[in-house]
Amino acid sequence: MSSSQCFENPPTLSSTCGAGTVQEFGGLQTYITGSPDSKLAILLISDVFGYEAPNLRKLADKVASAGYLVVVPDFFYGDPIINFNDPTFDRDSWRKTHNTDKGYEDAKPVLTALKSRGVSAIGAAGFCWGGKVVVKLASSTDIQAAVVLHPGKITEDEIDDVKVPIAILGAEIDHTSPPEQLKEFGKKLSEKSEFDSFVKIFPGVAHGWSVRYSLEDESAVKSAEEAQLDMLNWFTKYVK
Repeated sequence: MSSSQCFENPPTLSSTCGAGTVQEFGGLQTYITGSPDSKLAILLISDVFGYEAPNLRKLADKVASAGYLVVVPDFFYGDPIINFNDPTFDRDSWRKTHNTDKGYEDAKPVLTALKSRGVSAIGAAGFCWGGKVVVKLASSTDIQAAVVLHPGKITEDEIDDVKVPIAILGAEIDHTSPPEQLKEFGKKLSEKSEFDSFVKIFPGVAHGWSVRYSLEDESAVKSAEEAQLDMLNWFTKYVK
């Protein structure tokens, strides 16, 4: 999360949007949608705007309709970024408080809670800030598959540590995770024969496009839906 692109096109947050409910889960307030009896679960990890973003919850409901139990935790403890341009907002302080290492640690009890409910396979997808957390989760076998969409700044070492099938969906216009870097990650991942990997760069879109789009922009909606379908197809293939 080192580019102003991470803060562009902020959503209008809503605590009541979506077909699911908010409950405490794994120690975090969590948007939960889908069948509570499903043995297959998907963890969605938001960008810096948090779990009340309507497009993110809409996506969670869409994934749930495919048969998954979907959880979207509030990793920011009620403190998402609301107005990056507010002169009183201290970005460095926020980043220190809500760093991705803490996000990774906070995600572990969520995975434990899913397994305690009888869930047998878990996929995780992350957007920007959440993408970096998901790459960390993919370094273990606590999840069965990972998807990162326009991720925050990830390193070669983090890619080297990946142990599960992973798809990376990137934007052509991305200063945080430029296409050239993601393609290099794809080459490194393709050398690992023990699991599958996939890298796709979406033309003409910018960082954040898969969840921070305007419903009035037909082209933006189409690109976002394509990325979301790629994500769902990946989970259908590996979370079963």
